[in-house]
Amino acid sequence: MSSKKFGKPLISGLFLVDKPKDYASHDIIILTRKALHVKKIGHSGTLDPMASGLLLLLVGRDATKQQDYFLKQTKTYDAVLELGRETDTWDAYGEETQTAPIPPFTLQDVQQATQTLTGEVEQPIPFFSAKKIGGERMYDLARNGHEIERRYNTVRILQWSNITLLPNNQIAFTLTCSCGTYVRSMGWMLAQKLGTTGHICALRRTRIGDLDVKDAFDGALIKDSTPGTIYSRFIPVPQSRPEPQAHEN
Repeated sequence: MSSKKFGKPLISGLFLVDKPKDYASHDIIILTRKALHVKKIGHSGTLDPMASGLLLLLVGRDATKQQDYFLKQTKTYDAVLELGRETDTWDAYGEETQTAPIPPFTLQDVQQATQTLTGEVEQPIPFFSAKKIGGERMYDLARNGHEIERRYNTVRILQWSNITLLPNNQIAFTLTCSCGTYVRSMGWMLAQKLGTTGHICALRRTRIGDLDVKDAFDGALIKDSTPGTIYSRFIPVPQSRPEPQAHEN
């Protein structure tokens, strides 16, 4: 263990990380803290261990004080939905809970179903999620066998795109959505619209606002990186942000 004490960062800025699959977002935060010897690092939304892609870390006071701004940015994901098999987590890491037959459908059927899931959508919150109930996270309650009442939140789905029918009853798509969206929930809802059930079997976040994963640092390399290497990848944070413009209906 390093004998260096944790302190203030040398530079404040945004650190874009491409989180590998099977890493928890908190693992990436801890690795970055140790690499930079920095005590506190913020983020703009975590990813499930099954998911890969863009994780935005906020280092230093100038960055962390704008955390709310980055949390509210739209996010874009590439996902694959497997039909016919539901899991308790609505993703590939969960335990199978039920299966259902898959009615015949076409690409046009899928596109029409996604149109009904665009705009303001009330989505069910997965039982295995970090949402808190009475101070406890839902995934802790679920893992301990507590019965949980289904809860919902309203999100905005801006666009479904790149919809592709794949072998083995799978559908690939790109989803652009507001903060607070569970792609697992949207995948399950799409399966329901098609008359069956399903779960997300692949998920990758590609964008947060204008920030793209192609500009991100490989999260698997953080552990063996020097502070200078990581600081060289920081994006400066502007000191002020323009007020959102009103849109006419």
